[in-house]
This record gives sequence, structure tokens and C-alpha cells, in this order.
Amino acid sequence: MGNIKYILNRLSKMDYKEMFKKIDEIHDKTNKSKVSIFFDMEECARKYGAGYMDYNLFEMYNLTDDERDTYITRGRNNRLIRMYNDKSYFHIFQNKNEFNTKFNKYLKRDWIDVTSASKQEVINFIEEHKTFMAKPISGGCGKGIEKIDVNNYKSSNELYEYLSKDNRFELEEIIKQENSVSNIYPNSINTARIVTILKDNKPHIICAYFRIGNGSFVDNFNSGGMVAPIDIKTGIVTDKAIDKNKNLYEVHPITKSKIKNFCFPDWDKAITMCMEASKVVPQIAYIGWDVAFSNNGPLFVEANEFPGHDIYQLPEHTPNKIGMMPKFTNI
Repeated sequence: MGNIKYILNRLSKMDYKEMFKKIDEIHDKTNKSKVSIFFDMEECARKYGAGYMDYNLFEMYNLTDDERDTYITRGRNNRLIRMYNDKSYFHIFQNKNEFNTKFNKYLKRDWIDVTSASKQEVINFIEEHKTFMAKPISGGCGKGIEKIDVNNYKSSNELYEYLSKDNRFELEEIIKQENSVSNIYPNSINTARIVTILKDNKPHIICAYFRIGNGSFVDNFNSGGMVAPIDIKTGIVTDKAIDKNKNLYEVHPITKSKIKNFCFPDWDKAITMCMEASKVVPQIAYIGWDVAFSNNGPLFVEANEFPGHDIYQLPEHTPNKIGMMPKFTNI
């Protein structure tokens, strides 16, 4: 019944123009008939909770039924979140001020809430940190984040007026990346997305992926960044990076630094930090942690109470055609 409700809900909101565009693209790549692709999409939606975006992104048209059944689709990911995460606690992760307060020991940087701090406290922060990040208190995927250079404003008062307008920002000291991570791409904070499940009060690491900026100051896959899988035991990047257009990179296209086989510093500390932090809000048991690496060790940029499912099982990173679902069901 839950799967049928999900399909009906998706059908009511579906962008049919975009769906038929994807069908055209798949037809051009595979020479399969558009009618057969459409009905195969419908079957994947019914059986596996896969929308047309999942069907295209994971190239489900090239998978057997048994292989398809190993993938976390949007529908399955939603069910995992309902199973593990109590939505009445979502606000702790959705509101950056609440998150920073709850997980302050893992941040290792200065931050301030413009909406609750005094004007003088904000100006003191501005004068101490000549460049800093201004993040919308609510939001994700790197949207609305600004890198502020104090020198671009006539005065601290002028900057304060901008930052306090509409009560939307919290400010954070810029993270100084560990040198080897920065060398790959210095213009964004390149993070490891580490996914944990807390089951019976025992934390489990499900997977880890390297998120790398590419021409922007954010590393988000949906904002121009790219991703590569990490071996959770060793912290070594095991494959090429890929962007949303499915371009593959063994070295970074801008810095020419090698991505594949890169080994993270302090990886054991990063894993320990995520496992420890997964117990702080046990009502949110399925979390995607965004971990940065500094010369003072790993730290949290943020965490996601509604982790995405797309970057963990891209075809280029799953040559055996086995998705991530078994890692969730076998814990």
C-alpha cells in the first residue's frame, strides 16, 4: 500500500515534459523503443520505487530485475528515512544554529548567529574574520551560501546591515583545509560524505564518498561538484570522480591533482567522530555527515537528516551493477 501511495503521489507531481525528454535520451543511447522504455519505467516505479530520474541516473534499462532490486531508489530512501528518523527532530539538522549548538564540539571553528547575537558581537566577528561564510539558517545543497570579503564593503556597519537583513544568516569562520585535501581543489571545502545508521544504539558506517568542488566554492554534486567513492576502512579514494554530466576525472580538471588513490589524513578519527556523533540525537538514526579535514583534524561542515541516495551508486562506480541497498539491509 505504501508503494502505491508513493507512486500516486509522484504521478501527481511528475514533470512529464522532463520524463519524455529522458525517454528520448535513453532511446537515442539504446535504440530501444520509446513505448518499451515508458512501460519499463512504470514497472521500476511499481516494483522498486524508482522515478524516471532514478531510472535514467542508475541506467536501470541496462540492469536485470535482480540487479535493480539492489538499488536504493528515491522511494526506498524515503522509506528508510521514515523507518529510522523521527521527523519531529528534523529541525535540529535543518536549522544551522541548532545544529551548530548541538554539535559544537565537532565544528572546530568560530561561528555566530546573526539573528540572536547583538550588533556589537556580529561586528566583532566581522572584524576578527576578514573573510567568512554566510549561510542561510535554513537550507541545503549549498544554496544561498555566500563567501563574504569584508574589504568589499565600506564599513562594518554597512556589512552588518546586509547580514542582518531578513534575519537569514549565521556566520562561520572559513575552514582551513589540510594541505593535501586543499591541493586537490583549494577554492571549496572538499568533504567526505560519510553515511551512518544507528541501530540498537550501535553505529554502522554504510558508505563514504569524496565530494570535490569544480569551479565553485561549494562541493555539492548538484551545484557543479563531483564525487568519488572512498574505501571506508582505509580512507583511500577507489575510483575516478564524476560530475552530474557523467564526466569522469582521474585528476582534477583545474588543479591537475590526482583524485583516484588519494588517501585522506586522519581517516580513523573521521570515522570515530561520525560514529560518536551518531548517538547525539538517536531519534535521527540515518545521517549523512559532511566531514572536512583541517590541520587540526576532521570536523563537521553539516549533517543531513534526509540524506540523498543518488551519489552512492552511480553506474560508473558500480561496475558489478550492485547498488547500496544490501548494505542497509545487512546491518
